[in-house]
Amino acid sequence: MIEDIKHVIQDHLPLFFKGLAIIVGGLLIGYFIKFLIIRSISLYNSRYPKVWLQAVLDHINRPLSYFLPLLVLAMVLPLVPLAPYGLEVLRRIVEISLTCSFAWLLIGWVYVVQDRLRHKYQLDKADNFKERKLFTQLQFIKKIVIILIVFFTAALVLMSFPTVRKIGTGLITSAGIAGVIIGFAAQRSLANLLAGFQIAFTQPIRIDDVLVVENEWGRVEEITLTYVVLRIWDQRRLILPLNYFIEKPFQNWTRTTTELLGSVFLYLDYTAPLEELRTELNRILPENHLWDGRVAVLQVTEAKERTLEIRILVSAQDSASAFDLRCWVREKLIMYVQEHYPNCLPQTRTIMPVGPIE
Repeated sequence: MIEDIKHVIQDHLPLFFKGLAIIVGGLLIGYFIKFLIIRSISLYNSRYPKVWLQAVLDHINRPLSYFLPLLVLAMVLPLVPLAPYGLEVLRRIVEISLTCSFAWLLIGWVYVVQDRLRHKYQLDKADNFKERKLFTQLQFIKKIVIILIVFFTAALVLMSFPTVRKIGTGLITSAGIAGVIIGFAAQRSLANLLAGFQIAFTQPIRIDDVLVVENEWGRVEEITLTYVVLRIWDQRRLILPLNYFIEKPFQNWTRTTTELLGSVFLYLDYTAPLEELRTELNRILPENHLWDGRVAVLQVTEAKERTLEIRILVSAQDSASAFDLRCWVREKLIMYVQEHYPNCLPQTRTIMPVGPIE
């Protein structure tokens, strides 16, 4: 018995070490190839910096560390001295791992393209209409592409098993009934998904658009496949489903341009000097860089029982500048009235009769 065990060990141990050496050697060769590729890109990028090369180093480095070793291992796998059943099991494991790493590599390239476009088209400039339009579509397409990559990867992995392929035939037969059931169960989710397609290409809203929704002012921070994140001015976040922007009205202050008119209302006495106020408005506006020079109007929009309603219109290049300019103009004109015409502030008059009361 002991002799038989010794013979088995003597016969199989060299084959075991040979197979182990082939597997380890294949992985090391693949990792060495990956090291050479990444090192070459890194050296070239340090000498001639490129945005897309840095994106490759950021997003491709890790998935390549798995893909290339597995690829080389798959190539040398027939050399491993294993029984047919054991070799088939090992081959199946390597193929599944290689498929998953390749999907990870494809997702990395999606992020490389995204970084390249984000660097080429900057959002932080004043007139960013084209950039916001592009980024809205890019964000939606990126999510769709990643979902498709994950879906087809999972399908390839599952279909590599004969049992699953047999089950798949039966599933295809009943796909119509299942589709109807799923459609009824996920009506709102499907509505959001279709709304996402509509928003991505008709674009009633875009990334960084300024909206007034539910009496809240904010900027579009993110558009996902099912909801929109609105960054409120006080750093809160308002989460709204996509179909909200298809079914309900909302204000978009940057739909076609970022330029806006800001209104300031003052309520003064009937004795307020209107021409002097117009002169003061035209004097102070050029002092503020927020005013873009397009509009500067002072009008009496209503005469109430006790006061005049005076509206001042000023223009600015974007909503944030318009808000700050409105506050500044309001302060300056109130200070001007307080200093030069304090009697023109709102007053309540009471007339007492001079003669004796009968």
